[in-house]
Amino acid sequence: MVTAGLDVGFKTVKILILKDEVILGQTLFLAGYDVREFLKTIWDEFFLETGISPEQIARIIATGVGKKEALMAQERVTEVSAAAKGSIFLNSQVRTVIDVGAEEGRAIKIDGQGRVIDFAINEKCAAGTGAFIEATARALEVKLEELGPLSLQSTQAVTINAQCAVFAESELVSLVHRKTPKEDMARAVHEAIADRIVSLVRRVGLEKEVMLIGGLAKNVGFLAALQQELEEKVNVPEYPEFTSALGAALIGAGR
Repeated sequence: MVTAGLDVGFKTVKILILKDEVILGQTLFLAGYDVREFLKTIWDEFFLETGISPEQIARIIATGVGKKEALMAQERVTEVSAAAKGSIFLNSQVRTVIDVGAEEGRAIKIDGQGRVIDFAINEKCAAGTGAFIEATARALEVKLEELGPLSLQSTQAVTINAQCAVFAESELVSLVHRKTPKEDMARAVHEAIADRIVSLVRRVGLEKEVMLIGGLAKNVGFLAALQQELEEKVNVPEYPEFTSALGAALIGAGR
């Protein structure tokens, strides 16, 4: 059976095609202003590029904050259930999933079958998500992909205490005015985000193994800060940003 998983996030749209638990193709696009029309366009483009026929798809499952805009989907599932299903497929030993994207962060406790036992979401403040990383890169005038490696060069701990992204950015501006080294500020931001995410993990209860998925999983500075805060090794799959799309496709196959 061939199934498709669509993960429609705040910033990006991920599409993954699955056949008998083998990935046939996957792609990522920056989301457009009109998500519904954008999805129609990239859906057609994706099939043209991969050579897969839409008629081959037995089931299309959408997830993510914009899942309702995916009109081609027969079913929509929660981000939590998709993340859990994709994570357990990639690593059967995982029991704690940490999913951090552009605007949301979540901690999910799962069982050995990928069923959700408990979860907690950081949805009220962008200070615990990738949006704060992007704001920091702009403030420090460095490329986004350079911020994580830059933080690993830090030699002095600097603290950002604010729980709100607006106030956290104000603290960052103060550090800039005090001529704080960029690498120390980068480290402070990653540690601040890690602290907020770990608080979610504590709420659901930490169980090994731990997996980090979502776009921020590719940031080495955040991964280092998260492992330090958790005092645990954190696994990252090869393509962490596609885990929920994979989970949605797997759920489709199970239907």
